[in-house]
Amino acid sequence: MEDLLPELCDQFPDLVQVVEPMFGSFGGKERFGGEIVTLKAFEDNSLVREQVALPGQGKVLVVDGGGSMRKAMLGDMLAEKATVNGWEGIIIYGCIRDVNAIADLNVGVQALGAHPMKTDKKGLGELNVDLTFGGVTFRPGEYVYADNNGVLVSPSKLEVAED
Repeated sequence: MEDLLPELCDQFPDLVQVVEPMFGSFGGKERFGGEIVTLKAFEDNSLVREQVALPGQGKVLVVDGGGSMRKAMLGDMLAEKATVNGWEGIIIYGCIRDVNAIADLNVGVQALGAHPMKTDKKGLGELNVDLTFGGVTFRPGEYVYADNNGVLVSPSKLEVAED
């Protein structure tokens, strides 16, 4: 399987923005991409639970967890729900847990790291707002692509041209 991000960077250098290298790949799907759905919440994954319960075909959930290294914004049950509902992937500016179970699921998951503690459930957070971290702004309706080379954002959907 070819590396997607280097190809996209080569073909669309003026269109893509590359996120600073900070994420590790945890999901069973190593490369993924789709339309951005954003969520901002700090140490509370109530809105993550709500979003992954919705149909996610062609979409990637981008979660700004404030970079918290103290609680996990995603665990195996929510990742499995995302898989069942067709989400392409989830990118978390924060931590996840249940890494072995998530690695067996057919969903892309990238996060800063792993932490065994679950979050509080207060229902706090914001949906579909611009998020900025890693030197890039993630806007709802734009596109994000990820593989083991990193994460990049594009204002439009990208297809790799075959040679």
